[in-house]
Amino acid sequence: TTPDALKQELNPKFSELFEELKIYSHREFEARNEIKFEKYSTVIDIEARVLADIARNHIIPAALNYQNRLIENVKGLKEIFGDKEFKVLGKEQISLITQISENVSKIKLGVDELLKEKEAAKNTTDTHKQANAYCNKVKPLFDVIREGSDALEMMVDDELWPMTKYRELLFT
Repeated sequence: TTPDALKQELNPKFSELFEELKIYSHREFEARNEIKFEKYSTVIDIEARVLADIARNHIIPAALNYQNRLIENVKGLKEIFGDKEFKVLGKEQISLITQISENVSKIKLGVDELLKEKEAAKNTTDTHKQANAYCNKVKPLFDVIREGSDALEMMVDDELWPMTKYRELLFT
């Protein structure tokens, strides 16, 4: 991980080499390393805020909009067909509605946890501990949100999806 790699930079053999070659003093060497830890934390903090914003304000609303369309479709099927036929004909739409709900819930819970962990990391005063918190507690939550978002991307109608889909990136 980046924090582990940055800790390795503090190995005395590296700082001694920079001092011996009169590139940096020991203090300058440590300061530059400290700045790298701060930069890492800042970048992960920004990425977490952007991810939370996109998930809350774009992905979830698009998924719910599509889900509402499906619900209307299912209601229409139920009105037109009898219970026996409806159970067969509406099965896939109902399954899709359920999957959308599960993924929206996964994303919502992931965003809530992400923001909680991000604030905890941000309030850590030691830059090394802060970078570790961002790396080990905040960044893994990106994957949780991404999994739910990727699943929804495959389900939601192209017209309703607010961003470019992966396949569109590959073939345009």
